[in-house]
Amino acid sequence: MLEQVGLPQEIHMTRVLSYNIQSGGTYRTDKLATIIEATRADIIGLTEATDPQVAEELAQKLGMHLSMSGEAKNHTDWHVVLLSRLPVKDIQTHVRPDILTKQHLLEVTFEENNGNLLTVFVVHLTANFYKGSVSNRIRQTEMQEILRTMAARQGTPHLLMGDFNAVAPGESIKTSALLSYFLNPTQAYPKQNSDSGAQAELDLAIRSSIRALEALPGNTFLSAITDTASLLYAPSASLELLDEAGYVDCYRRINPHSPGLTYPSPIPAGRIDFIFASPELAPRLSTSYVVVKAAGVAGYEASDHLPVFAEFAL
Repeated sequence: MLEQVGLPQEIHMTRVLSYNIQSGGTYRTDKLATIIEATRADIIGLTEATDPQVAEELAQKLGMHLSMSGEAKNHTDWHVVLLSRLPVKDIQTHVRPDILTKQHLLEVTFEENNGNLLTVFVVHLTANFYKGSVSNRIRQTEMQEILRTMAARQGTPHLLMGDFNAVAPGESIKTSALLSYFLNPTQAYPKQNSDSGAQAELDLAIRSSIRALEALPGNTFLSAITDTASLLYAPSASLELLDEAGYVDCYRRINPHSPGLTYPSPIPAGRIDFIFASPELAPRLSTSYVVVKAAGVAGYEASDHLPVFAEFAL
C-alpha cells in the first residue's frame, strides 16, 4: 500500500508506474489521477488507453507530456500511452499487425534529471484466454517481436512495462479466487462497470467450462486443488523469453517472497502487470511495489488492475 503522499519531487530518482486503466478509464479520470499523482511517478505507462480524451485529461491534470501509440477504433484495440514529467527526446510506434495483434509497441526516450537518456517501451500483450494454449503461443510470438525491436537499445538503459496477460516463470494464478470473482454474483467484491475485452474473454472461457466450477467459491478443498493445478498451465512462456534475455522483473527483484498480485483489483488472483529493467538499468533499481491504495482511493475504485511502481536511482 502506498503511504507517502504529497512529498516534494526528488530529482535523484526516476519513478516509473505501469497501469492498466481498464477500458479507457472513462468516468474514472479523477480517481486514476489521484492514484497516479500520489505515487509521484515521473513516467507512467498506460494500457487499455482506448479513450484519447481521458489520456489528454490525465496529462492536463498531472501536468505531464502525453505520448500516444494511436487511437483505438474499437474496444479490443488496447492502445498504449506514456505520460511523463521528463523531457521527451524521441517517440517511435512499432506496428506489426500480423504479430502485435491487438495494439502497437510504444517506444519513448526521455532525458532524466541527470541528463542521461532512458528509453521506455510499453505494451499490452494479447489475452485470448478462451483459446487456451494457443493464446500462450500468441504472446510468445509477440514477445519475440518485442525483443527483436528492443535489441536496437542493447547496451543502453531501457525498460519494458505493461499488461502482459501472463505470469512470471514459476508463478501461478489463484484460479479459485479468479473464478470466485467472476462466478459468484452475490459476493461482496466491487466490480467496475466495463466492456473490457479481457473480462469478456474470461467470462466466455468460464461459461464454456463445466458447471461444476460454480462449486469452487467457498470450498477450501476444491480451491486448493485448483490453485495447485494452475501451476501446470500458468501462461508464462512469453516472460520466460524476457528472463532468458537478461531482463529483470523489478517487483520480484525487490520482493522475492511477496505475491504482488495485480488482477483483478478487488480480489487479486494473478501478477500479470510488470516493469522489466534491462541489464544496464537493473543495478539502479531501489524499490518496487504494487499500489493497493493511495491518497484515500482504493485501487479497485479506479481500475480492475492494480498499478506497479518502480524507482531507479540516478
